Amino acid sequence: MTAHETDKYVYDFAEGNKDLKDLLGGKGANLAEMTNLGLPVPPGFTITTGACQAYLATGREPDGLAGQIEAHLQALEREMGRRLGDPDDPLLVSVRSGARFSMPGMMETVLNVGLNDRSVVGLARQAGGSAGPTASGGSADPTASGGNDRFAWDSYRRLIQMFGKTVCEVPGEEFEHALDEAKRAKGTHDDLDLDADDLRGLVETYKKIFAEHTGREFPQEPREQLDLAIRAVFESWNAERAILYRRQERIPADLGTAVNVVAMVFGNLGPDSGTGVAFTRDPGSGAQGIYGDYLANAQGEDVVAGIRNTVPLQELERLDKTSYDQLLDIMARLEGHYQDLCDIEFTIERGKLWMLQTRVGKRTAAAAFVIAGQLVDEGLIDLDEALHRVNGAQLAQLMFPRFQLDHDVPPVARGIGASPGAASGAVVFTSARAVELAAEGKAVILVRRETNPDDLNGMIAAQGILTSRGGKTSHAAVVARGMGKTCVSGADEIEVNVPAKRFTVGGRTVSEGDVVSIDGTTGKVYLGEVPVVPSEVVQYFEGSLDPAHVDNALVRAVHRIMTHADARRRLAVRTNADTGADAARARRFGAEGIGLCRTEHMFLGDRRELVERLILAATDTDRTDALAALLPLQRQDFVEIFREMAGLPVTVRLIDPPLHEFLPPLEQLAVNVAVAQERGEDVAKEEALLAAVRRMHEENPMLGLRGVRLGLVIPGLFAMQVRAIAEAAVAVTRDGGAACPEIMVPLVGAVQELETVRAEAEKIIAEVVGDSGVEVLIGTMIEVPRAALTAGQIAEAAQFFSFGTNDLTQMGWGFSRDDVEGAFFWRYLELGIFGISPFESIDRDGVGRLIRIAAEEGRAARPGLKLGVCGEHGGDPDSVHFFHEVGLDYVSCSPFRVPVARLEAGRAAIETTGSDSR
Repeated sequence: MTAHETDKYVYDFAEGNKDLKDLLGGKGANLAEMTNLGLPVPPGFTITTGACQAYLATGREPDGLAGQIEAHLQALEREMGRRLGDPDDPLLVSVRSGARFSMPGMMETVLNVGLNDRSVVGLARQAGGSAGPTASGGSADPTASGGNDRFAWDSYRRLIQMFGKTVCEVPGEEFEHALDEAKRAKGTHDDLDLDADDLRGLVETYKKIFAEHTGREFPQEPREQLDLAIRAVFESWNAERAILYRRQERIPADLGTAVNVVAMVFGNLGPDSGTGVAFTRDPGSGAQGIYGDYLANAQGEDVVAGIRNTVPLQELERLDKTSYDQLLDIMARLEGHYQDLCDIEFTIERGKLWMLQTRVGKRTAAAAFVIAGQLVDEGLIDLDEALHRVNGAQLAQLMFPRFQLDHDVPPVARGIGASPGAASGAVVFTSARAVELAAEGKAVILVRRETNPDDLNGMIAAQGILTSRGGKTSHAAVVARGMGKTCVSGADEIEVNVPAKRFTVGGRTVSEGDVVSIDGTTGKVYLGEVPVVPSEVVQYFEGSLDPAHVDNALVRAVHRIMTHADARRRLAVRTNADTGADAARARRFGAEGIGLCRTEHMFLGDRRELVERLILAATDTDRTDALAALLPLQRQDFVEIFREMAGLPVTVRLIDPPLHEFLPPLEQLAVNVAVAQERGEDVAKEEALLAAVRRMHEENPMLGLRGVRLGLVIPGLFAMQVRAIAEAAVAVTRDGGAACPEIMVPLVGAVQELETVRAEAEKIIAEVVGDSGVEVLIGTMIEVPRAALTAGQIAEAAQFFSFGTNDLTQMGWGFSRDDVEGAFFWRYLELGIFGISPFESIDRDGVGRLIRIAAEEGRAARPGLKLGVCGEHGGDPDSVHFFHEVGLDYVSCSPFRVPVARLEAGRAAIETTGSDSR
């Protein structure tokens, strides 16, 4: 791009295409694409994301932008045959945001820009047929020569309301209260019952509200309205709710938003006009058919805001068959062109269909898998592309449980299943309360008449969302689907009273704190908590549902895509398991071994007494006896695990935490001893235990006597564990099975530590294994930064590395997870210091660099070095891609996350090699 081209900030629709989303935003790029396809798109232009970035960086519009806007506005006026805000025949425009990634409702829109006290009269004449061409280029209805005052004044009150709230930060509820009051005075609940005189009076009320809150009159100059609206869209990129949404969806903060200025077309001109949203397939299930909402005599914001209940899109066929047939044809063309589910916004202006937006539509997790499989069957995409279009987060959603109704439990209400899932929780009526209770660990259901972008905090905190208004395309539905939240919308049987903190339905009152359950698939709402059962996808992974013999499109799609992911991936996927039962479940979920078996979990329960004997041992004999008692118990644990894994590799971590963690807390023990002494009881044993706890007590146990240090200080401890592992492997092998143990030494920071432990372990292994054919690998856990930085040395003594990313993150950042997550992580996330917790997704720049260094230097020293990861990051989708990039051999995670890791490992492989279909 030349220097001259970088100064181009404004593009006509005909100049762009769908591949310019970084420059024109998603909305602008797709408006351009539809224009170039010859579809009926109102004329307009797009101000680039580059202009927004420059504005946000400097606080002012970049040089040249004003002139470019003026030039394109004049061209638009020539094309339309009208001038912006002309008092006799006004051109009106919408000003809409449009970022690279869809952020529904998070940024700003202003409609009807160009209206003022003079042009509203001209608009009435124009709409009534007494003036010039309509937006469609034809003539207005000649039978309506009396004008359309109601339409014009309704459009003007909408402009003041949206402009006031969006551009000048006038509280939106002030306008809502005024509208409600006007309807009460009229004796109606419906906006459409307000006539022109009512709306004219409402405009005057709105103007007073505007002046009271801004200290100035509502701007009458059309170009000032336009410039201020554009600036407000730029600034909305950094609005609190937009920032929060980006963090939730992991959208980069530096992209900026484009601004689209489009000639207005009007769906609120009467019964032959309207607006709607359509999907080329069901965004909830993926089923093919006609899905969407339509609202006659309305502007587009009425549909997505959910303030009026819509009718199904099929009703349009009865109302306006010509427009309906044209819309279906356009939907088919767009889906074929984009090769995906398309989400479409349209307006009908007196029988003329206009396309206002299209995008690849947000969908539920189930729909994502089903649609990907359908498109493969239709020959539109290949399996690599199908795998690319789904992700591990969606698969995890599909593994959540669903409601189990043992008998015909009647729902208390029924709405629209807007986003599938099963959610139960205490009812709350405000986002603030949802956040407050969720922070206390309570499950909540956010209940609203309709949601708006300001409710995002509460929607994130809630288990599910229930609204009395809106449909599948309302704000609540679209945002919930994007986040994977359960949502029921349009449950109009319930009467929500937010100030009173209650809703009523069927003569019953449900107050804040009462528990309800909502089913986002069926739309049913139940009182109380409903029990849940495993999802069909979990049943498939468990083996109880055979995809070849079930009539379930979702299960078949998941099976097909998972099979392809397994064929494509290079990374193996193991599990973290400490028992035979965990190992068995992980294998059913597709685990190819155990990457972390934590032996300290085997010392809990009734075995604590043996650990106490080890700690209190006063002589070598006492210590040897305690270890001898633990040996057969440990051996049997490993026998069960090896049998379940049937020859797959099992990485056993030798005991890691400090021994005093197996003892009573110091404070509790001291109190118990003091009380017993006061009673004159014999406390010799307790005093000895207290002395041991005091002796071993550490201010910071994470950095103290644990891991390899413990094994070197307590003679025989590691030796007992190594012997138990080797004996178990030999026992399983001699019974006709197979065992592949890998012994992992934790917390190594210097090669000499590993060499000392390995020398002792090899002697024991050689003694036990003999000619059984069992091979035991010895390696280490890389969790200390020094180990990562000296990996070349450590690799000389290690046959494998396993990255313990939990501790590596703690030590790399210098904080204790238990202490800091609740203390200040929320603030770091709020300030943008963290985009996401480094314990949730790998810190690529810091901790990730340590891993990369260790992997490269370790393999340079030992080319055949096996590399894996066993921290929680092993099941995080983004982290799996990083581990693929740095060349690890496997990831390990909890059994439930094994399918997620398998899927993401496959996606990482195709994104590295590319796909011919993309």
